[in-house]
Amino acid sequence: MDYYQLLGVDRSASQDEIKRAYRRLARELHPDANPGDPDAEARFKQVAEAYEALGDPERRARYDRFGSSGARAGDPFAGGGLGDLFDAFFNTGGRSEAGPQRGADLEVVARLTLEDVVRGVAKDVTVRTAVACDICEATGAAPGSEVIRCDQCGGSGQVRQVRQSILGQMVTTASCARCSGEGVIIATPCAECSGEGRRVEEQTYSVEVPAGVDDGSTLRLSGRGAVGRRGGGAGDLYVQVRVEEHPQFVRSGDDLLAELHVPVTQAALGAAVDFTALDGEVSVDVPTGSQTGRNFRFRERGVPRLRGRGRGDLVLTLVVDTPTDVSPEQEELLRLLAKERGEDVKDPGEDTLLGRFKSKFS
Repeated sequence: MDYYQLLGVDRSASQDEIKRAYRRLARELHPDANPGDPDAEARFKQVAEAYEALGDPERRARYDRFGSSGARAGDPFAGGGLGDLFDAFFNTGGRSEAGPQRGADLEVVARLTLEDVVRGVAKDVTVRTAVACDICEATGAAPGSEVIRCDQCGGSGQVRQVRQSILGQMVTTASCARCSGEGVIIATPCAECSGEGRRVEEQTYSVEVPAGVDDGSTLRLSGRGAVGRRGGGAGDLYVQVRVEEHPQFVRSGDDLLAELHVPVTQAALGAAVDFTALDGEVSVDVPTGSQTGRNFRFRERGVPRLRGRGRGDLVLTLVVDTPTDVSPEQEELLRLLAKERGEDVKDPGEDTLLGRFKSKFS
């Protein structure tokens, strides 16, 4: 296996890039997020092995020189790092006391409109997650049966191991393989949840999205992730915010940008023009002789500041529209204006095929 390819990074990737790639893949392939999927579990173990080798600069250097066997050579803790990685990123690894493991963190996307961002909104999100089994009350044992203390670890969930390393003999503790570190054995599993103490179903939560949140932001709902096996605590739910593009407004920091279209007559003679902003009407005083590109700024009419007081501004850029559907009477008035100003314009019908033919041979 190519560890770099497994993590989806270049061989020149920084340690931070390697860590970020591992965290993303580990969350995606976590067994709790893929119940009953052996392929995901196998890939999770491969990804963990790759990070175990590349996450440490010294072991990475040995891997770059000698391959996967070199990454393990000379490491007194080789073979025992997967639990540490699992523990570091999911808080479910080795424990000082027996007990159920905490469930996995989950992610979900909340799609918002720009109006939602300006006003704030309560948004419902639905996620497929693990919830406590109500038949066995999350114990994993069939109703009426007993939960038995593990005879291999004495209920501690841990066993002592003696290892020989380059530093000499080392005594370590590890999770008990018989009871998976829980300290108990389920003799008669619950038929509803197969002894897991939890089952998978869709849950809907209401997320209070504050005004001013930006696209790409992450909101955390503590304890709304998947529950752990057999009474284990719940992980967290991370809500990724995605803001849809608006047909009229563009967000720039806390400012809102938009175009103000006015006809040439109003731009030339001046006018008071009403504009509908996201939070109501504004009146724009267009001065005489205004040109395309002129900006009008309205203080405190933009996006609320997420961390601080006040709001951004609304900035309108003037666009002068040339009329294209003029009537014969309006065309005559425009020609009189052009004549009065001494401006050359095309003759009537000059843009037609016959007009262009006559102009060429006249």
